[in-house]
Amino acid sequence: MPWFGLGVYKVSNGNEAVLSVKEAVSYGYRSIDTAAIYRNEEGVGEGIKQSGIERDQLFITSKVWNSDQGFDTTLDAFDTSLQKLELEYLDLYLIHWPVAGKFKETWKALEKLYKDGRVRAIGVSNFHVHHLQDLIRDAEIKPMVNQIEYHPHLTQNEIHQFCKQEQIQVEAWSPLKQGELLKNETITTIGNRYGKSPAQVILRWDLQNEVVTIPKSVNFNRLRENASIFDFTLTNEEMEQISSLNKNERIGPDPDNFHF
Repeated sequence: MPWFGLGVYKVSNGNEAVLSVKEAVSYGYRSIDTAAIYRNEEGVGEGIKQSGIERDQLFITSKVWNSDQGFDTTLDAFDTSLQKLELEYLDLYLIHWPVAGKFKETWKALEKLYKDGRVRAIGVSNFHVHHLQDLIRDAEIKPMVNQIEYHPHLTQNEIHQFCKQEQIQVEAWSPLKQGELLKNETITTIGNRYGKSPAQVILRWDLQNEVVTIPKSVNFNRLRENASIFDFTLTNEEMEQISSLNKNERIGPDPDNFHF
């Protein structure tokens, strides 16, 4: 799984999705993260097709939405996603949210898809420690990834440490807090030392924390800029300065309190 990829949340289906994927691939991105609820799988699939990159060089993720959770309905949702993407397999399939009373049956479906060779890895998204403990208790296969809201204002130390212990890879969604962190003085000051933007500093912080990161942008200059994070290293002191910005502050719902 690449450490860095493109998220396409709120990217419009059709031309915007196609061009975003094509441009991202041309800048070296090899991981694309979509979901059924984003309603842009067709555009992502077309962008993949037009990118000219061999399928086995790309890492494609999608997610089963809450209303499709359950064993048979998850299998159907997976088929629908594959058809829309026009792919023969996925690299990673995730449970989008921990729907109470359903996510265990949903996980059984993901285990089947994995055993059948239709997906190369399976995981979850927005799971707290107690959700993971509950799932692992009855699972044949442990989740391989937990994609969570993660940024300097929400460092999620407890879930991060638990996932490390259980060898579950943490992946960050909204790593830039929808742009809110880009004017932070601490991050800006650190960036100035390296000639790097605040976004590049935050994404580098993710990588050095061993967190996979998937920033979203439809701006081609930002797509290129976001990918340029492998030519500098933050010091331990700078890492701690960024981590100390934590406020346990979310922009998305708490996985213990969502209603969709």
